Amino acid sequence: MKSAHDSNQPLTVSAVLLTLLTVVLWAGTPTAVRFSTVLVPPVAVAGLRFAVAIVFMFFWSLSHGTSLKLSWIELRKPMIGGVLLFFQIGLFTLGIHWSNASHGTIVINTFIFWLVAIDHYVTKSERLNPRRISGLALAAFAVALILLTTARPGTETVPEAAALDGDLLLILSAVILAVKIAYTKHSVGSIHPDSFVFWHAVFGTVLFAGWAFAVEGFRFSLLANYHETETQSALAGIAYQGIVVAGLCFAIQARLLKKHSASKIAVFSFATPLFGILFAVLLRGDPVSPWLFVSGIAVAIGILLVNLNPASTNLREAS
Repeated sequence: MKSAHDSNQPLTVSAVLLTLLTVVLWAGTPTAVRFSTVLVPPVAVAGLRFAVAIVFMFFWSLSHGTSLKLSWIELRKPMIGGVLLFFQIGLFTLGIHWSNASHGTIVINTFIFWLVAIDHYVTKSERLNPRRISGLALAAFAVALILLTTARPGTETVPEAAALDGDLLLILSAVILAVKIAYTKHSVGSIHPDSFVFWHAVFGTVLFAGWAFAVEGFRFSLLANYHETETQSALAGIAYQGIVVAGLCFAIQARLLKKHSASKIAVFSFATPLFGILFAVLLRGDPVSPWLFVSGIAVAIGILLVNLNPASTNLREAS
């Protein structure tokens, strides 16, 4: 019989390495989104991303001998997860489309601060203290700095300039992401992580597809009207989001959440905004300003202050 501590085990060396891998790979998501939304409507990008992820997760589960069968009662959990996925990724993709990749990588990573609040007030698995409150204050400063230095609608004068309305959508997406991570941890306690990730992607993709075709008017034939290089870049961005992020990273994260607390895993995400800014500047040519780096560093330090706990991040070899 499982003990109450099975989902709050100390991090092993292998768990840390897997977490760091997802951190770097996740950092490339906003840049990949920007490449995709140049040609494909934002919600359609999200739908294609998770359609690819479904295929990936099917073969991932098959290779690991995991059954994807769930009862009708069990399907309710990934169904709710799919609804959260639709709103979170939909707002994230649209927010980056309206803003830019560097702002996206900073703002979306404030999800950890909302997650800490959930852990404190709802699940009561992690408690706030002066150090964590300082981290929350730094995060609030970073977000305020982002919003205050973002161009208002109609004032963008350079390519890849951020916009306030996009940043606001990204903040809302970060809140929903925190709820989704907490809900995923709750769900994988009774459902295999691979099954949850697969079916929540299925339900989410149905919602994405419905919106993309009915509201955005997306048709696959539209891709044929663009330059071959642009089309290849857009499809490569979608493939990255689907296979690497929505497939591999989600699968790894779900397995890690089954054994370790969400906050222990999230501590390493301090590096995500820094890598994200680097990718956005190098690959998309995002505008570089001192305030951008100040915001990124503030979020990174805030994440460390909120989550770093020497007693709970003890590393040991897997037995």
